Amino acid sequence: MTRAIRQSAGLRAALAAAALCAAGWNGTAAAQAHDLTMAVITAPGDGYSILTASVPERVAQATGGKVKVTVSDSLVPPAQMATAVREGRVDMSAALHTYLAADEPRMGIFNLPGLINDIEEYKQVCDAFWCEDTRNIWKEKWNAIVLAEGAWCTQQLFSKDPIHTVEDFKGKRLRVHNPQTAEVVNALGGKPVAMPTTEIFPALERGVIDGLFISTCVGGALEFWRIAKHVQNWSLGPINGWAILVNPDSWAKLPPGVQQQVQGAMDALQQEAFGNYETFVADARRAMEEKGVTFWVAPEQERARLMQAQYIGPSYEAWNRRAKQVGFDGPAYLERVRKALGKTAAQGTP
Repeated sequence: MTRAIRQSAGLRAALAAAALCAAGWNGTAAAQAHDLTMAVITAPGDGYSILTASVPERVAQATGGKVKVTVSDSLVPPAQMATAVREGRVDMSAALHTYLAADEPRMGIFNLPGLINDIEEYKQVCDAFWCEDTRNIWKEKWNAIVLAEGAWCTQQLFSKDPIHTVEDFKGKRLRVHNPQTAEVVNALGGKPVAMPTTEIFPALERGVIDGLFISTCVGGALEFWRIAKHVQNWSLGPINGWAILVNPDSWAKLPPGVQQQVQGAMDALQQEAFGNYETFVADARRAMEEKGVTFWVAPEQERARLMQAQYIGPSYEAWNRRAKQVGFDGPAYLERVRKALGKTAAQGTP
């Protein structure tokens, strides 16, 4: 009987030890669980939305479920994506350089007409120095760490009436999303209008605007071509970048090993963003063509007319003025861009 009691007591002790061990393990697991909120903007059809929507799954797989990312397109207004990270209102966001170009001109180099004309040139400048520069700017001005880079589908001009010559721009009210393109539209005799994406369709219906510059993919998915039937490529700021940002305090809460896992997932996302870029654009174009949309590309002769100093010069002048105000040498910076691309000022830019 005594032996049975001893065995029973031993069994109870073993079970208690196992329970404590399990509780300790669960406590460790709970301590390793991290919830992050990520703000994005609504951009149906674009690689931006396709890739940012995949962040939760990518991060969960990379970290074995230790990090949960919740993505929302209603947390923060589009123009506040970067400041929301800086202020800690969200842990992460997928911010657009373009929305910050008026404050920090280096964020808008790809909107200068004739400077960066396709995704390959964008990537070339990014790899040469620009992405490293902007990483420092994100950190210094927006207290944000860059986890990944990407770019919007090629920009198109959707318009109610054809805009096939430089004269056709005159008097047209066109939605633009950056100060560089706005300067060009002004110089062409048009009227640039700043407007969030959600207001574009009713603005087209009511005649508030005559057309808009927007990503091929977003313009197609939101069916702006139903009213603005003419879809044209003037190669005015055709590439626009975006970046996935994280607040340093939120990032510091992740153990170093988990940070490496998350960064690995974001590196893979960035590789896919650039590797599949042409596919995103081609798919969007094909979908519109199947619905009867005809794409028009400005012929070289007409594009050369657009690239005259009288039209694009004001964009560069305003950019350089702002660079001086911010405290860096604008012309020297543009020369670095041209050098990275093997271009000279005579090749399409002032």
